[in-house]
Amino acid sequence: MAKRRGISVKELNYKKKKLQFSHQDIESVAAKHKTPFFLYSEEILSKNYSTFYEGAKASGLIDPLVCFAMKSNPNKELIKILAKLGSGADIVSGGELKRALEAGIPANKIVFSGVGKTEEEILFALKLPGKGLNSFNVESLEELELINACAKRLKKIARICFRLNPVVNPKTHKYISTGNKTHKFGLLEKDVLKTLGQSHYWSHSQLVGLSIHIGSQLLDLKATKKAIQRLSEVGLKTKAPLEFLDVGGGLGIDYHPDETKKLPSVSTYMNLVAASLEKHFYKKTDLRPRVVFEPGRRIVAKAGIFVMKVLRNKVSEQNHFVIVDGGMNDFMRPSLYGAFHDLIPVNEAKAKHECHIVGPICETSDCFGSNRLLPALKAGDLLIIKDTGAYGYSMGSNYNLRGRPLELLIDSKNKLKVVNKAQDYSELT
Repeated sequence: MAKRRGISVKELNYKKKKLQFSHQDIESVAAKHKTPFFLYSEEILSKNYSTFYEGAKASGLIDPLVCFAMKSNPNKELIKILAKLGSGADIVSGGELKRALEAGIPANKIVFSGVGKTEEEILFALKLPGKGLNSFNVESLEELELINACAKRLKKIARICFRLNPVVNPKTHKYISTGNKTHKFGLLEKDVLKTLGQSHYWSHSQLVGLSIHIGSQLLDLKATKKAIQRLSEVGLKTKAPLEFLDVGGGLGIDYHPDETKKLPSVSTYMNLVAASLEKHFYKKTDLRPRVVFEPGRRIVAKAGIFVMKVLRNKVSEQNHFVIVDGGMNDFMRPSLYGAFHDLIPVNEAKAKHECHIVGPICETSDCFGSNRLLPALKAGDLLIIKDTGAYGYSMGSNYNLRGRPLELLIDSKNKLKVVNKAQDYSELT
């Protein structure tokens, strides 16, 4: 296990001073494939999913269904791997629904979230065979009216899950906090309950579940505990024979070394979920709904790295800039959220220079890390950004008319596979 500045790099290690990721020598990969590129590991992805699912079962949770949050990484080959492991999908668009189905995830394991479902998307979902989706996770009363009207037109019964806004304040970045009444997500308790006695909402709809999702990159579980209590209380008030309770996703990872000690283990998280549901729901009713999860980051973040090449150095008095060929259009989290990601040189050497790692994009915010202590780097040297499997390629763009980067997968046999080729100029619009 490699350690840098006291940081445990679990998915990476140096062998003969060359950095390896999931048993692959990164320098050798870069010799065959042009940088920048994303590199994923099937081994790590599968392990993370299995740890999450088995953790839910070990805590005694009833018939857990893990629905991978596809917005975190919709790469079809990765979704196929998860589908074979039994994963469901949490989707927020018609495109994600089609991708989930194409990758082999059954419709009855898909939850359709999002505040802006269109009529076209709703009709497509309702036309799926059998009972269709596990649920439409409804986020407004007008959405419920539209889904019911679409189902009536098709002579179908829509499976409805209300996304409850539990009015809690999780400790996370304001842009990825979703569980308060100032946010666009979910319905307040009073709005959920007032629909139940109004038949015009339910002529072709059936309430099958209740859900929450309070935000992403959650490291403090106090708000999660409170939100599950609210979910339970409202679930009991509906007096409906709910098939499932959806506790959402958002469990974080340790991007920064300071977060390692704060990071809840999967077992800690699952035990909290189980204890909260037992206390606030199961003890008060004969109903035994299954539990649904919507993790994304915790499954896929550490299963990916982003590999870049140094273009040149630039010194501006006390400021030392290392300019790399990857940009904020490829990986937005640092520029969008001010997010920390560890930067690791592929050639092992003593870290002794403070520098700013910046990309070629014409924006000051195109910076992957400021004042980072790294070895002296020269043109042609390789550098990786750690933990980029989640919200990496999926949030990318063609800004500055740059093609999207290559995506590579290290498969279960330790073979390298192109899972999305680099975008050529001719493909840009």
